Amino acid sequence: MNWFKKISFSRLTEGLSKTRDGMVGKINRLVKARGTIDEETLEEIEEILIAADVGVDTAMTITERIRERVERDKYESTEELDALIRDEMQVLIGGDEDPGANPFAVPRDKRPYVIMVVGVNGVGKTTSIGKLAHHYKSEAYNVIIGAADTYRAAANEQLEIWAQRAGVDIIQQAHGADPAAVAFDAIDAAKARQSDVVIIDTAGRLHTRVNLMEELKKIKRVMQKQDPEKPHEVFLVVDGSTGQNAIQQARMFNEAVGITGLIVTKLDGTAKGGIVFAITRELNIPVRYIGVGEKLEDLQPFDRKTFVDALFQIERETL
Repeated sequence: MNWFKKISFSRLTEGLSKTRDGMVGKINRLVKARGTIDEETLEEIEEILIAADVGVDTAMTITERIRERVERDKYESTEELDALIRDEMQVLIGGDEDPGANPFAVPRDKRPYVIMVVGVNGVGKTTSIGKLAHHYKSEAYNVIIGAADTYRAAANEQLEIWAQRAGVDIIQQAHGADPAAVAFDAIDAAKARQSDVVIIDTAGRLHTRVNLMEELKKIKRVMQKQDPEKPHEVFLVVDGSTGQNAIQQARMFNEAVGITGLIVTKLDGTAKGGIVFAITRELNIPVRYIGVGEKLEDLQPFDRKTFVDALFQIERETL
């Protein structure tokens, strides 16, 4: 069974509409206006890709690979250019997804499965945690959320609302409590209740960047005292609409705590969805989930072929 059949392809296509209009739409209009694939056409495509935050290096690589294929295979018509661009985007975005694999599967020998979620305030971290919890709950797992962002008074309240929406338990302490202690308690509670998944929220802002990173390192160290394998995942949430700033955030958090995957949010509100290509290409950190709306189901597992097909609005028989 193809797990990605569960993804609403039409919802993903709708969510990427601004990026499609700003990037693919411009490329399509350019292609239709040209009669042949010449150097000027390729240079204009490169400029369109850069404007969509695909990244300079990635845009140059895509156009260079297209240039090589045009010369090698003697492509001449711009009608073939659209397929060439799609092919190269899918290759460069990377990934080895197994369509039969469940992205929310939890190994039996790693329960409770601990996911530490990091990111600056305002990127959609709290909502992403709620949506992740919902997906795991939908797969019949027992889930606990650990509210380790104890510095913002409203953080626990927001997280509690999302926990209720997802129908999962939440472990929290008083405002100002030690975040590492909250993470420790959440994992202990999961063991006692034989829960399958623990999702740990963390602070997104302290007085300085150094303080924040040191706090995150401490949370991770405390988890590893319980079990050296924990956390099993460290997800960084970034706002897709921030473009290149998302790459800088990823570098900073990766250096501090080691990121295993990215959650790119708010792609439905930006024409800069090309940042997904830039992040995976430049940082070699996989995008695991993308957010294309506010509903619980709008946090979707990332699949490169589905993503590119939705971007180009290519209907798929398998979906």
